Amino acid sequence: MVLGAAVISAGLASSLASAAEPLKVGLIVPMSGPFASTGRQVDAAVKLFLQQNGASVAGRDIQIILKDDGGVSPDVTKRIAQELVSRDKVQVLAGFGLTPLAFAAAPVATQAKVPMIVMNAATSVIPQRSPYIVRTGFTLAQVTAPMAQWAAKNKIKSVVTFVSDYGPGIDAEKVFVKDFTAAGGKIVASLRAPLRNPDYSPFLARVKDAKPDALFVFVPSGEGAAVLKQFTDRGLAEAGIRLIATGDVLDDDLMPSIGSAAVGVVSSHHYSAAHPSPENKAFVAAFTKANKNMRPNFHAVGAYDGMHLLYAALKKTGGNSEGPKLLEAMKGQSWTSVRGPVTIDPATRDIVQNVYIRKAEQGASGVFNVEFDKVEKFKDPGVE
Repeated sequence: MVLGAAVISAGLASSLASAAEPLKVGLIVPMSGPFASTGRQVDAAVKLFLQQNGASVAGRDIQIILKDDGGVSPDVTKRIAQELVSRDKVQVLAGFGLTPLAFAAAPVATQAKVPMIVMNAATSVIPQRSPYIVRTGFTLAQVTAPMAQWAAKNKIKSVVTFVSDYGPGIDAEKVFVKDFTAAGGKIVASLRAPLRNPDYSPFLARVKDAKPDALFVFVPSGEGAAVLKQFTDRGLAEAGIRLIATGDVLDDDLMPSIGSAAVGVVSSHHYSAAHPSPENKAFVAAFTKANKNMRPNFHAVGAYDGMHLLYAALKKTGGNSEGPKLLEAMKGQSWTSVRGPVTIDPATRDIVQNVYIRKAEQGASGVFNVEFDKVEKFKDPGVE
């Protein structure tokens, strides 16, 4: 009996010691390079969440290990993920600014059985690359389909699609073409620009010559200002061509620099800093106060909700951070986000959320994407 009690006591002590260990989160985002704005937004949102909710949950201290992958090299992202898992012993991977980088890290998460919270990258198939991936951001297909349907219902009969030539852009193009033509619209042309160092002017010249009713655009966060500037400089608006887009183009973080060129542009997305809920008003006020008036964007919200998901899952497991148990606890979680109601689909591990149709309007404190319509509880429609 004494020996049995000693064994139980030792086991309990070991369990308590394990529970007391910090839970390490490897946050991989571009803090430098062409997509550094994404990293800044994610980092700021994670810090704000910790400030508001404390740096411990369910008896576990949360330790964030921030790593800059530069946003352009999948090999670099994979190496960082491997080092975080093997050397730093992280129990969660998070972040991932662009799709190729999430793809690169997916096998690392699978092999290590470490949950991987994709806060930003938006190609539909990402969760299929690892059974340990959960997404708290969005998919391009998810935010594009409502835009195509809205355009067809609002006197836009012909469209040129123009996207960045990589996973999310191809998803956006395919879904827009499918839904717009199914509603009776005509696609005049589908153009793709290279992801790195693009010059949009030759493509916009072709659009002007084609004379569609509208140009549908997707470019990744950070590139929207260049598109809008060149759209204006090339005289497409003067030629009567409307610009419609996904919300990436009218990134809230960029709106102060885009300014009046954005006014009147209609876009579809899952978040706007002007979303009128009390939760979002409080979030925007806190975020701008903590970050020298920087306006939060959809990447910040993907990160903020990624942290919420982690905390909720740890509460459900009682602080147990074993990969399979933590992942299981993330499935089916629902909460009221600053963007509106969200759910993690337990079957796909992807996010279900409202998608809003917005119009850029000049207000007293700048240009904002003002919501005027929505599709509720919208799942990723997938891409054929």
